[in-house]
Amino acid sequence: MSNNTAVVVGGGIGGLAAAIGLRLVGWDVTVIERAATPDDAGAGISLHANGMRALAALNVADAVEAASRRQYTGGTRTPDGRSLAAMDGAALERELGTPIVGIPRADLHRILRAALPPEHLVIGSEVSGVTTTPSSRPQVTYGGTTREADLVVAADGINSTVRRRLFPSHPGPAYAGSTVLRAITHRPVEGLADDFALTWGHGAEFGHIGFPDGRAEWHATLNAPAGLRHRDPLHEMRRRFARWHDPIPALLAATRPQDVLHHDVYELATPLPSFTVGRIALLGDAAHAMTPHLGQGACQALEDAVTLTAALSRTATPTPATITAALATYDAARRPRALAVARDARRAGRMGQQLTNPIAVGLRNAAIRLTPPGAMVRTVLRHADWTPPRLDGAVAECRPGEEFRPRLDRATD
Repeated sequence: MSNNTAVVVGGGIGGLAAAIGLRLVGWDVTVIERAATPDDAGAGISLHANGMRALAALNVADAVEAASRRQYTGGTRTPDGRSLAAMDGAALERELGTPIVGIPRADLHRILRAALPPEHLVIGSEVSGVTTTPSSRPQVTYGGTTREADLVVAADGINSTVRRRLFPSHPGPAYAGSTVLRAITHRPVEGLADDFALTWGHGAEFGHIGFPDGRAEWHATLNAPAGLRHRDPLHEMRRRFARWHDPIPALLAATRPQDVLHHDVYELATPLPSFTVGRIALLGDAAHAMTPHLGQGACQALEDAVTLTAALSRTATPTPATITAALATYDAARRPRALAVARDARRAGRMGQQLTNPIAVGLRNAAIRLTPPGAMVRTVLRHADWTPPRLDGAVAECRPGEEFRPRLDRATD
């Protein structure tokens, strides 16, 4: 195996994907994860074609799809059940060759962790310091240990410790004006015909993602002041959405109180000047945290991971200079696209869930109803139609639990 070493700070979706990718091209990788268990195990996620293509480049898409439900049916409605726009997942799959899928985050994390040897994961250890200078290898301090590496990947989320140290003058996360309550139902939901659905009210959105076993994730996104919490969140959701159309009451009825998660929505409204500093790269929410209104947060993190891997894979003999140059390539490729998607997500929220003025809501609804289906498909394609860069160099041939065996035939143009 290559002597090149990397430390990935953060064991979420983006960090695990980056670690998988770097191992595929011959790097020795250690992932440092603060949490002893994932704190989003009760949530679900939709993966668009760009996310699935990234997972395919990392050789884990088949396992993810096997644990997912394809999203073909559904759409957007008003609280009384009137349709605003129908979802045509089959048309998107025909255009892109890749389906949209829904999967519990816990299952996605499990699949990604299974692609890494357990000894490469350090769980329950918080990074307390990161240092970098032009003339030395970056250092990461965690749990009383300081480790040097040729590369550090900061995938430690929206409240990134690494980002704060690299960009101390950056204002950090900003409250986006919305709060999200969500859960996975405790049991299958009868009459859940749609694979994916959204309902827009005034300053409120309710959506669900169906899973293969008949259960579903639901989320309620509401305009609210930051920090507002309810003594009984599930009771409040049942009261708030009692008159909204089926199957919303049924989804809430199939939920246990202890399974409801509540998080305020924050974003990096002020863009970073760079996603890299020296031999440290930021990815995912650490680099470009965005609002959830396009469902692209995880997909953009996966794009980051594959693009970073590809840039480093083209470095035949990694040195401090060539690694820094590869990170500059990563930054040039990812920053414009990720920031554009973040801006579009913010706009989608303002024109969708966050809109409260009755006249504006009526005009928006009328405009959506009059939009041809082909135009709706093209809107989704603008974000989902992404082709992964090729991963050159050593390609790992290993399955979970097997020894890493690099194949040394370099891909050529």
